[in-house]
Amino acid sequence: MASLSPLSSAQQSTPVRRKGQIRQSASRWCYKEIPLEKLCSYGAEIGLKGIDLLNPDEWEVPRRYGLICSMGYAEGGTIPNALNRVENHAKIEEAFRKYIPLAAKAGVPNVITFSGNRAGMSDEEGAKNTIAGLNRLKKIGEDHDVTICIELLNSKVDHKDYMCDHSAWGLQVVQAVNSPRVKLLYDIYHMQIMEGDLVRTIQKNIDWIAHFHTGGVPHRHELDGTQEVQWDGVMRGIAATNYRGYVAHEFVPTHDPLTSLRQAVDLCDV
Repeated sequence: MASLSPLSSAQQSTPVRRKGQIRQSASRWCYKEIPLEKLCSYGAEIGLKGIDLLNPDEWEVPRRYGLICSMGYAEGGTIPNALNRVENHAKIEEAFRKYIPLAAKAGVPNVITFSGNRAGMSDEEGAKNTIAGLNRLKKIGEDHDVTICIELLNSKVDHKDYMCDHSAWGLQVVQAVNSPRVKLLYDIYHMQIMEGDLVRTIQKNIDWIAHFHTGGVPHRHELDGTQEVQWDGVMRGIAATNYRGYVAHEFVPTHDPLTSLRQAVDLCDV
């Protein structure tokens, strides 16, 4: 794996000091060919604060490197099959009762969940069901200071038929639940595809957003000049709010993965 690293070990010995306005993380699945320990070590060296989307048996690994798991999997359903169907609520509640206390113990601030696909269901019925499900779950998060995050995803390109595909739908749901521990995971890549107007939407609704993901638009690759989002501008928009959560990079590298990650972190360090 040494060939994956763009820097010599001597160059990596001094961690990069970041400005601190944007606390950055990296999504594990985008670097699945790199051992988690190596990703955490390198992440600490380039100034990351966390590693995203880890399973419970991995939550402790980032702590060995001064990082946290910034978003954990806790069996909160799947992208196509989750909270918009009442028959899933009991299973998700059982999982959260098991894993959210463990997340709190491991210093994991957020766990992920989803709406599920429409599959013929109206958005109105799905919102009603999702609100009911989150109302069953919210006290678990509140009791342990762990935020339950429902993710906004695009249904145009990547996740056909996904229900929580516009910020308005997600906001309707979390505002109805009205808990400090139930918020949105605002995926910038997905919302650029669905609706754009990123900075205005983010700033207007920042109190309902607990976490961000990045990814170049189109194609979900590096945050570079081939992409349509001005990432440093979006980061300045986030930094201008009271947001103190994490921005996790969730793009699929097409070049050396660690070089691409370093370049994304540099760009977003506003």
